[in-house]
Amino acid sequence: MASAAEQLARNLNFSTFSKAKALQQRIWFTLGALLVYRLGTFIPVPGIDPDAFRATFEQSQQGIIGMFNMFAGGAVERMAIFALNLIPYITASIVVQVVATASPRLEALKKEGEAGRRKMNQYTRYLAVVFCAVQAYGIAVGLEGSQGVVLNPGWFFRISTVITLVGGTMFLMWLGEQITSRGVGNGISLIIFAGIVANLPTTIVQTLELSRTGALPAFAGFGMIIIALVVIAAIVFFERAQRRLLIQYPKRQVGNKMFQGDTSHLPLKLNTSGVIPVIFGSSLLLLPATIASFAAQGNAPEWLQVVTALLGRGQPLYLALFAFFIIFFAFFYTAIVFNPQETADNLKRSGGFIPGIRPGERTAQHIDYVLTRITVIGALYLTVVALIPEVMFSQLAVSQFIGGTSLLIMVTVTLDTVSQIQSHLIAQQYEGLVKKSRLGGGRRR
Repeated sequence: MASAAEQLARNLNFSTFSKAKALQQRIWFTLGALLVYRLGTFIPVPGIDPDAFRATFEQSQQGIIGMFNMFAGGAVERMAIFALNLIPYITASIVVQVVATASPRLEALKKEGEAGRRKMNQYTRYLAVVFCAVQAYGIAVGLEGSQGVVLNPGWFFRISTVITLVGGTMFLMWLGEQITSRGVGNGISLIIFAGIVANLPTTIVQTLELSRTGALPAFAGFGMIIIALVVIAAIVFFERAQRRLLIQYPKRQVGNKMFQGDTSHLPLKLNTSGVIPVIFGSSLLLLPATIASFAAQGNAPEWLQVVTALLGRGQPLYLALFAFFIIFFAFFYTAIVFNPQETADNLKRSGGFIPGIRPGERTAQHIDYVLTRITVIGALYLTVVALIPEVMFSQLAVSQFIGGTSLLIMVTVTLDTVSQIQSHLIAQQYEGLVKKSRLGGGRRR
């Protein structure tokens, strides 16, 4: 089966795209919103010395702060108003979804349709403000503990920093929702994607400079390119992979006519959860690790410095927790987005059945059995793609921007966005055919 990118390349032409005015407006809106986001990553938090902070950041950018800087699009190294990015919001989303599985009240809200979804989003925003305020206060205290970074330490600086960083995250939340509703693609994913892509040129230049000076052996640089290409190919292959269940429909008699039975397929993606487990896992690790990292730069207790070291990039504890979160959220998010019982009920109502499986409960059990097996493979694929490059690149002290997590996010978001563009183009072509058929019918009358 051709992918969205292949179908788009085959069907897209300048005539079709030029007629898709609504799609053009969506693309321009998305690009404009991402430009606003990028401009915000260069506006520093008031009350700090940029040069002193840059010197402090360079000492710890290879650790967990380097990964946080990747998701923030370089805003952390400039301590910009968008330094926290969307990590608190993503963390709040995780907590709300996990609590909803154990809370009957929240579970009932999820079943109320659009009204329930808006209420859940409201709870998520409130919790995101709390997480963001706690994280911003920890960063403010950590900045005061760094020598010469804060111009006038005190409560005024702490309060202003918390307000600035919380306001920046709230604005990005709103901007992401606007991109999703009025643009193309998922707004939250595109904001993270834009931050990663914006730093790629700098990363490439730094890598070439390391190779030129001899700090990075030539064979290691060549091996990194080969690994990156293999990882990209693996991501595309696994993201397109499907397990198709054969669905049969019996013969039907409508009036005096007998209609032959038909066959179809129920496609189950190998990785139903997409890039969500990696983003969620990274967010949960970044929330406490960033606070500990900044606080450890000052007069922090010894246990906090130990925690910061253990959660550093490439450390065994960091890798183990990251792998656990990826596998957990792969199964958790798959269970949220795909309901085998609901699918089985829909098949039964439409008269469809899986050959050899009784409709109803047995069909739901069979779909759940197959989905669980392929989710194991999908979770292992996400874990390998996210961790193996991290281990290798951390040993070479290469920037985080070209790690497995960043490659996974870039490729997955690109495939999803291309798929949505294709859907808009197909809808545009369909509308054109409908209009032509109506005009043709009118002339015949």
